Amino acid sequence: MEVDRPGRVLATLSVLPALAVAGWLLAGLPLLLLGRFTPPLAALLGVPAAALLCWAGTRGLGRRAEARGPGGANDGDTSRPGGAKGGDASRPGGATAGEAGSAATWWQVGGVAAVAVASGAFNAIMHSEQLAVRRDPATYAQYAAWIAGHGSLPIPTQAEAFGGPDPELIFKSVGLYAENGAVVPQFMPGPPLLFAIGNWLGTPFLIPAVLGALAVLTLAGVVARLSGARWAVLAALSFAVSLPILYTSRTTFSEIPSLILLFGGLALTYDALARPAWWKGLPAGLVFGLAVLVRVDGLRDVLPVLAFAGLLIAMRRRGRPQGAVGPALLAGLIAGAGIGMLAAYVLARPYLSYLSGSVRPLLLICAGVLVLIAAGTAAAPALARTRLPSWAPPAGAGLVLLLMALLYARPWFQTVTRAPANPDDVRTFEMIQQIQRANGMPLDGTRLYFENSLHWVVWYLGAPVVLLATLGAALLVRKLLRDGAPFEWLLPLAIVGWTTVTTLLRPEITPDHPWAARRLVPIVIPGLILLATYGLARLHVLADRHGPLVRKWGAVLTVALVLVPPAVTSIGTAFTPVERGEAAAVEAMCARIPRDASVLIVERVTADRFTQVVRGMCGLPAAQVSRPDQGQTAPPEQVRRLAGRVRAAGRVPVVLGAEQGQVSPYGTATQILGLVTRQDERSLVDAPNATWSLRMNVWMAVA
Repeated sequence: MEVDRPGRVLATLSVLPALAVAGWLLAGLPLLLLGRFTPPLAALLGVPAAALLCWAGTRGLGRRAEARGPGGANDGDTSRPGGAKGGDASRPGGATAGEAGSAATWWQVGGVAAVAVASGAFNAIMHSEQLAVRRDPATYAQYAAWIAGHGSLPIPTQAEAFGGPDPELIFKSVGLYAENGAVVPQFMPGPPLLFAIGNWLGTPFLIPAVLGALAVLTLAGVVARLSGARWAVLAALSFAVSLPILYTSRTTFSEIPSLILLFGGLALTYDALARPAWWKGLPAGLVFGLAVLVRVDGLRDVLPVLAFAGLLIAMRRRGRPQGAVGPALLAGLIAGAGIGMLAAYVLARPYLSYLSGSVRPLLLICAGVLVLIAAGTAAAPALARTRLPSWAPPAGAGLVLLLMALLYARPWFQTVTRAPANPDDVRTFEMIQQIQRANGMPLDGTRLYFENSLHWVVWYLGAPVVLLATLGAALLVRKLLRDGAPFEWLLPLAIVGWTTVTTLLRPEITPDHPWAARRLVPIVIPGLILLATYGLARLHVLADRHGPLVRKWGAVLTVALVLVPPAVTSIGTAFTPVERGEAAAVEAMCARIPRDASVLIVERVTADRFTQVVRGMCGLPAAQVSRPDQGQTAPPEQVRRLAGRVRAAGRVPVVLGAEQGQVSPYGTATQILGLVTRQDERSLVDAPNATWSLRMNVWMAVA
């Protein structure tokens, strides 16, 4: 059997990231649950687990019996980018991933690899150092630093260092909950388990850039499988220069690991369907399910996988070869998602409770889908005889076009607002007002700006890519409803369509940019690029019919339209790293605090930003002193009383605040941190094109 080496390399490179990430998470989570997440044990279990999954997920890639074109179509049949003949749902492209990459040349493989390496290197150079807890990346960084240094959760409060528990001592802070006498980080443990590797290697800010480079490989592999290898380099470039990808590849966000697992799952599912075997769905399902361990939102993202597995099981009853993949895909998905939910319950229960309003409906939907799977499997023979009316395919395509048009026109007929109903809403209300004030806008903290969500996508990808993606989605819906083919596109289209629409309708994020752009990273940005390549493949067929001159200039125009708009948006911030200098400033601050200190933080902003920094990175007990009515500083009499309790416990009471006057009543004031750096812009109605100044100060007094 012939081996296609370039295609095999591209196929393998694009699934190794997801398999390696999944293997590391599967080994690391039990160690963390046992309080034994240490470098030797993690390496001893994590490396073999990752290697085993990589071996299982790449078996047989690149073997082919005949030459095939992009997406599995016969050479010369470029009119079918999906590769399956109309009505032949039993042949999902007719090729393995390696066969889908058989149109690949070494130049294309090298081009994809070069884009990934350049992306990783650039983002590593421009990395961010977000350690002071202002927003989520610093919470993830502190989470990773803690488990890298201690190997266990929860985080002890060390109340005995303050003379025992006291109602005026507050151990929680931004990004950390207080529970059962300890402190629990806010988020899922998946990303910190990955970021901890950087802490162990002494390069804590390198891992996000490496993951960003791996995400480039992953998306390029999916594009090569589904649309053809000729589009992989262009897709990789468009993805790599998009501002949301640059933004989330420079610091400790959860979105890039989520993207790797979700799109890696798509690639693995394609490979499993191309040469069905009962076990091949297991790695794909497991990779999909572990997306829940990275982000709770992953539960929503993988819902279409649950339904698709049910479809395959029904096809199995009808004797279709792809049906063999269904049970293993479902089992892997349930196992992976179950591991994620178990981790949420054990390690992030307060966070899970906070999100219960959205998690419970998703769990109920999952249960409903499982019931439908059972019913659909039983009714498979009858359903197979059902035929859609002739108007359904064009109506489906028309609905895609109408939906995108309505999402784009949404700002003209809707203004999304939310009145504060809980403390978190109040905080968001106040933050939006601050941003509006800084931008010289009318003050209205109830505005959420979610109606602009599709415009956000246009900022970051450009109108041509969004239009091409819309065209591609409409064509695919029409073909799938008419012919049941290209079948290999069914799951990618379902995931991208479902998550894109639900995300754009309710982004559920503070709407300043580039911050809000992170919501588009796991599915929306890469998914629309993927669909756009299908649209490009169809337009390429039309260009071929008009001769070489049209084909040549059409290719030049395509590259310009796909790459120039996102590059223009990104260039305003791409070469300006943010929050640099925090690592050195924190190290110097820790060195200035006495090693036998118990730290009392008396001011709100300092408490928010530095409570866990002092506890986790300085290795000292830290607590904030309660402030009546959420005032700016704590009452001096309470501070003095607590300082006395600290001295009675045999430790040195140290008071921290943001200004000299906040700590000078307790002793000689010394500035232990003074940093002027850059921070993200906070734009509400335009694409971000600059950064803002950021100043942080910490003053200390030994009480």
